[in-house]
Amino acid sequence: MTDKAAAYRLYDDLADWWPLISPPDEYADEAAFTATVLESATTPVHDVLELGCGGGHNAVHLKRRFTMTLTDLSQRMLEVSRRLNPECEHRRGDMRTLRLGRAFDAVFVHDAADYLVTESDLVHAAETAFDHCRPGGVAVFIPDHTRENFVPFTEHGGSDDGDRGARYLAWTPDPGPAASSVMTEYVFVLRQPGTPTRVVHETHETGLFSRAEWLGRLGDAGFDPYVLTEQTDEDRSPRLLFVGRRPA
Repeated sequence: MTDKAAAYRLYDDLADWWPLISPPDEYADEAAFTATVLESATTPVHDVLELGCGGGHNAVHLKRRFTMTLTDLSQRMLEVSRRLNPECEHRRGDMRTLRLGRAFDAVFVHDAADYLVTESDLVHAAETAFDHCRPGGVAVFIPDHTRENFVPFTEHGGSDDGDRGARYLAWTPDPGPAASSVMTEYVFVLRQPGTPTRVVHETHETGLFSRAEWLGRLGDAGFDPYVLTEQTDEDRSPRLLFVGRRPA
């Protein structure tokens, strides 16, 4: 996550609503596929660094197979993740500049990769992943879209926990053929006992890089990069996974 993304209300004062907006159980199938990709490293994978872990909803599944170190720039999202994953190490930091001084068998960036908006952001995040990846290890980036496969979309969701509930609507219109980023309009409806129902709107900017840009910047960082297509039963287009193998 970048500094701009950490300032969005969804990841700041609304962070405690994240488990209701995007429940952890919804990540199970995707995390299972991601685990198989992480294990494609040429050396055994035991410890994994996640950059931009958010509320820890991937880690709650991945920690069953790996020792997870979780990082995010949003202190409030890290607090959400700590409650869900108390046995995991948590460190605050920007995926573009973080340096922990140690290496891991694999590095993972889920849709926090979307908040890499400029080519410089992408370059620095790739360098961070390379610097934390052991020889023979892999780094896996999973952006929601590339320039080639983007289509305008809307989505909605949310859940309840007793008397407390959250719903959201997200609308991402066509940014035009020359755009390097997209704008998503979010509306959150939040309900809890003793207070009026709240409606919160905010606009998020996310990056829109081409397949060649992803592969090029991973290659520039030192990885041997390639692309995999996600295997999913969800009602959406499969994502592309950009995988970088660090030479042994």
